[in-house]
Amino acid sequence: MKQSPNNGFFGIGIYGPKTESNFGTLWRTALIFNANFIFTIGKKFKRQSSDVHNTWAKIPLYTYENFDQLIENIPYSCRLVGVEISKDAIPIQDFVHPKRAIYLLGNETNGLTSDVQSKCHEIISLPGELSLNVAVAGSIVMYDRFTKSKSDE
Repeated sequence: MKQSPNNGFFGIGIYGPKTESNFGTLWRTALIFNANFIFTIGKKFKRQSSDVHNTWAKIPLYTYENFDQLIENIPYSCRLVGVEISKDAIPIQDFVHPKRAIYLLGNETNGLTSDVQSKCHEIISLPGELSLNVAVAGSIVMYDRFTKSKSDE
């Protein structure tokens, strides 16, 4: 599904990413599901030699030194959606994706802090009680957005 003014846009990123391979996998998945951009907070990554699709040339990568820098640069009328295991989170199966969204994932070790969660417009959770690999979690979120947007057409 190509993004258009009718179906909005989205970006996805990781707060405090740990490994290049997880970030690279998320970046390639973002290409497949037509993300408009990808980002990191707290760590910079460069093109990987394993990137056989030249994803770096097709989806912009933004890097932010800290969470406040991301907040300062959120596009107009765009919702920040945190992905976290939380009793107060909306289960992804019940979540209606905003037309303009930024999905924020935490790393597998620390997740999203309570301060970061409090600044998100919504928090969604994936099924299960254990943390998933960050690239897997992001892939599930993008797939859910993709399939739900197909049913809206």
